[in-house]
Amino acid sequence: MSFNSIEFKKEGHLAQITINRPKAMNALNKEVLTELSKCFLELDQDKEVRCLILTGAGDKAFVAGADIKEMESLDPEEAKEFSRLGQNTFRQLEVLKFPVIAAVNGFALGGGLELAMACDFIVCSENARFGLPEVSLGLLPGFGGTVRLQRYVGWAMAKEMTYTGNHYKAEQAKAMGLVNNVFKTEELLPKVHELASKIIDKGPVAVAMAKMSINECSDLSLDAGMEMERSQFGHLFNTKDKSIGINAFLNKEKAEFVGE
Repeated sequence: MSFNSIEFKKEGHLAQITINRPKAMNALNKEVLTELSKCFLELDQDKEVRCLILTGAGDKAFVAGADIKEMESLDPEEAKEFSRLGQNTFRQLEVLKFPVIAAVNGFALGGGLELAMACDFIVCSENARFGLPEVSLGLLPGFGGTVRLQRYVGWAMAKEMTYTGNHYKAEQAKAMGLVNNVFKTEELLPKVHELASKIIDKGPVAVAMAKMSINECSDLSLDAGMEMERSQFGHLFNTKDKSIGINAFLNKEKAEFVGE
């Protein structure tokens, strides 16, 4: 896949997308969102990929937000369509069948934080900064921020972050549950690749079903969630990977999963 504003690469079962507009702090414009959407659509059909890393070019920003210059001339209807494009694109990312790790180096503000939250989880470097500063522009988050943030940090903290537009350092973000791990800047991508490798080594069908269960059960009652989990647990007993995994365990061997 070839793009203007993002870079895509795949090695074996691991894919990586890098938003590549470092002079604009990797800001999200219509071109970036459209290219991301196209890339996610292709990845959704890819049976080889078992994990995706999403990051930004350079060490100043993961994504510093939406492109303010492009937004300046939008009328209300155009703004709603821009919001729809961002929301739909991030939703495509969120429902990919394999795990997605956001590797945040530098600023993840506004649309950048919204993009990171659509991933399965976030790891970052020591120089990372997080926030939803849209109210400083007389706006509110338009790419899902008011919906997803409360699921990460709770209702009250999400309101404080959104109402104040404050920036939060890496360790603060970790303490509030927004970030899983904080690494030194030079260690970020190597550590993320280590983490991705651990995921790739596990049963891909099982991981995909576990992701679906976690995501979908969050909106279900406890009993409905248990029913979904039970159904998926039973389904896995009809897969080749289940036999491969159990036989490898019993024979004290490394499982070589096939994704079936």
